[in-house]
Amino acid sequence: MCTGIRFTDNSGNMYFGRNLDWSCGYGQRVVITPTGWTPNSPFGAIPALKRPVYGMGIVAENTPLYFDCANDGGLAVAGLNFPGYAQYEKDAIEGKTNVCAWEFPLWVVANFETVDEVEEALKDTAIVDHPINEQFPCSLLHWIIGDADRSIVVEYMADGMHVYHDDFDVLANQPTFAYHQENVRSYIACNPEVVGPLNWRTAKLTAFGSGSGMRGIPGDCYSPSRFVRVAYHNAHYPQKDTEAENVSRLFHTLGAVSMVDGAAKMGDGAYEITVYTGGMSTRTNTYYYNTYDDPAIVSVALADYDTTGSEIVQVA
Repeated sequence: MCTGIRFTDNSGNMYFGRNLDWSCGYGQRVVITPTGWTPNSPFGAIPALKRPVYGMGIVAENTPLYFDCANDGGLAVAGLNFPGYAQYEKDAIEGKTNVCAWEFPLWVVANFETVDEVEEALKDTAIVDHPINEQFPCSLLHWIIGDADRSIVVEYMADGMHVYHDDFDVLANQPTFAYHQENVRSYIACNPEVVGPLNWRTAKLTAFGSGSGMRGIPGDCYSPSRFVRVAYHNAHYPQKDTEAENVSRLFHTLGAVSMVDGAAKMGDGAYEITVYTGGMSTRTNTYYYNTYDDPAIVSVALADYDTTGSEIVQVA
């Protein structure tokens, strides 16, 4: 399970991040893909990189498999677990741009600079269940894509492509984004204010203190609950100016929906944790992350690496 978020600072720079929740990690690292790298794209969806790409993922077959990534033009994408709903094409569709599920994040940031461009391209795009190798089957995902102006959610299901305008600028897991949009309406009365005082007959009622207006926001780990909770925090967090303030906002907001060991057991008996929290500042093209076992935030600046070479960089 996972949670994603997008917001901007007072100057319009986007911050985009996510929690990756599971019972174990995958050996993930910050991966930088320079523009001189030659893509391995089975159906030719990625002829070349227009811009360098950075994000969190693993490398297989000399190819970056990004969990979340951005380009230096300010476009970002993250894939979140979507089992039971995601269904890709078994084979390439003639007349479409065919994108393997594992390369979808890279396809987005390698080819486009804005959400508008991505949304237009998706009208003629099919996502194909074509694994990169036998070791890594295609994960069942949906994706949040953001830039400085807005975000969208992309879901590919049995009936094809679905693209949603994400006015909440957040995403969690199943069910569909359409469900989450409707579900948030149940919490329309929640707000940051102190409720009251008010009278019930002759009794005068006052709140115990701050947080009374937030009563009803769910606090469990269930995906619909996390969506509501992160949407609430994203909507009410005060706008900030500096890089440090906005990185703090990113990690505190995602911290409000993080998974704690022992709280939520999976079907195999293991407990989910937030393996890592990571995100991009498009203001500085810097990737920030921490892990479950080490909460100290690590930063990796794109400017510190060769973005025009031919070799993928894996940051230790």
